[in-house]
Amino acid sequence: MNSRRSWLIFGVGVLAYVIAVMQRTSLGVASVSASERFGGAASELAALAVLQLVVYAGMQIPVGVLIDRLGPRVLMIAGSSIMVAGQVTVAFSTTIGFAVLGRILVGAGDAMIFISLIRLVNSWFEGRIVPQLSQWIGNIGQLGQVLSAVPFAIVLHSLGWEWAFLSAASASVVAVIGTVAAIRDRPATSSEPPRVTSWSVALGQLRASFARPGTQLGFWSHFVSQSPGTVFSLLWGIPFLVYGLGYSEELSASLLIVLVAAGVVAGPILGLLSARFPLRRSNLVLGVVAAMAVVWTIVLLWPGVPPLWLVVVLIAVLGVGGPGSVIGFDFARTFNPIRSLGSANGVVNVGGFLASFVMMFVIGLVLDAQAGGSASSASIYTLDAFRLAFCVQYAVVGFGVVMLLRARRRTRRRLVDDEGIEVAPLWVSLMKVWRGGGRGSDGRQTMQ
Repeated sequence: MNSRRSWLIFGVGVLAYVIAVMQRTSLGVASVSASERFGGAASELAALAVLQLVVYAGMQIPVGVLIDRLGPRVLMIAGSSIMVAGQVTVAFSTTIGFAVLGRILVGAGDAMIFISLIRLVNSWFEGRIVPQLSQWIGNIGQLGQVLSAVPFAIVLHSLGWEWAFLSAASASVVAVIGTVAAIRDRPATSSEPPRVTSWSVALGQLRASFARPGTQLGFWSHFVSQSPGTVFSLLWGIPFLVYGLGYSEELSASLLIVLVAAGVVAGPILGLLSARFPLRRSNLVLGVVAAMAVVWTIVLLWPGVPPLWLVVVLIAVLGVGGPGSVIGFDFARTFNPIRSLGSANGVVNVGGFLASFVMMFVIGLVLDAQAGGSASSASIYTLDAFRLAFCVQYAVVGFGVVMLLRARRRTRRRLVDDEGIEVAPLWVSLMKVWRGGGRGSDGRQTMQ
């Protein structure tokens, strides 16, 4: 555990995830080109991205069960291979139907990478470094957005649609080779219990994981924190910046790097705070969500076109949502045995993408409704239309926050029943810290 071999497997696995993120976000960078290549209304363009996420989210739980049954290595090899097929299909598509098929394959392959990597980390590492590595996976993985925002975008605009997506497909070939050569499921000396031997046992573990309040808390944490940034980076961010705010495509694509940079900075901080204050992780999530809501509100209410500095702040805050969502997987790790961790991670990972594809599609419908039947991009993607359409986020994320608070209440009740740990309201703990009484009756610091 925590050996040189562990770090090699971590490095190769993260590379595969970086490439998967690039495949996932390539359509967001190419969304303007896609609208010109395929035509159609905003809802049709949204469907191209939404179906990819529907497949991704829908496969998370089956993939989690497969990880517990077959191991993460097999799933990572299969996922990278399927993404190759998907991007090749998109490259040669001339109609929206074939493009949708390709993106469905991309979503299916992408679904197998992240939670497999999280499972590998829990097998090859131990101790307080585990939640920090989980954050680093999310942070480094977002470099895939840089690959799609810079080299992919350069190839797209200089060589065209086909060469851009074929180049992206070739990157997943590298991921397949690396995974086959370097990755193994667990150390030879591992004390983990053996993988489940039947599908009925695996499904039983899934039901048990889903029933745990801690798993549900992870699901809703992922739901509320990951989705706003995903909606922005995967589909509606570039049209908003290009058509709504009048930025060039080059500037708009480069602004997505801000989202990645913010996540890289915030991720280690959130990882350290999660390890330091394990009983206050939900407060970290709620703080991230509150920050996104405040900045979005300022942007949407700004008279006229908001200034560039404010847009940069918005994108940076959205970038913090990515590492914020990784806290959901730390809930899964804490409240589930390692034997069923694949299933639990699959449940958690559904959350953010479920919220994302709902918001993506409804935003497209709202944009089309305001355009009055016009198929012109200039008529559909106006700044005022985006102001109203982006309000969809408040309803979806607001619902998720209510469910998160309910799941947190049940989780804390379970902590009292099982371990005798009672978590005081945050304001009570803050008052104790302020008065100098830094430790609670259970010996833990009260800020936990």
